[in-house]
Amino acid sequence: MEQSELLVRRIREGTVIDHIDEGMGLKVLDALQIDGSDGSLITIALNVPSGKFKKKDIIKVEGRFLKDDDTNKLAVIAPKATINMIKDYRLIEKRRVSLPNEIDRIFRCTNPDCVTNSAEKIESVMDVIDREGRVLRCRYCSRTLDVDRLRYN
Repeated sequence: MEQSELLVRRIREGTVIDHIDEGMGLKVLDALQIDGSDGSLITIALNVPSGKFKKKDIIKVEGRFLKDDDTNKLAVIAPKATINMIKDYRLIEKRRVSLPNEIDRIFRCTNPDCVTNSAEKIESVMDVIDREGRVLRCRYCSRTLDVDRLRYN
């Protein structure tokens, strides 16, 4: 049986997001607002065979390093992901994502009557209730949020 390998070129400088849950790569791109409009080279690999999790998605973004807000979004969407920072083709930092105790400003509450959705411009604060189950609760209205239906600020 002939084996074939997918060869994806290394990036000189930027971020590689690895171990994204199978099928979540496009959602990660959307959440992080990565669309190539800034001219950066983006490589997306979906449904890649993986020893740990059967299949995974991988994203490589040339010339971009993730901020804390990006990492928090990633922790909610793809909790098994790892972030690899690359400079001069070398790995300079590797991080596993993890949910903080609270997430400020990133997600909007799904409750239309919540004060954070009013004209008052109050920033949302989500408390992380269950890290494993990825359960968030709005600090203002106490609505438990479905991570698959979150809206981004």
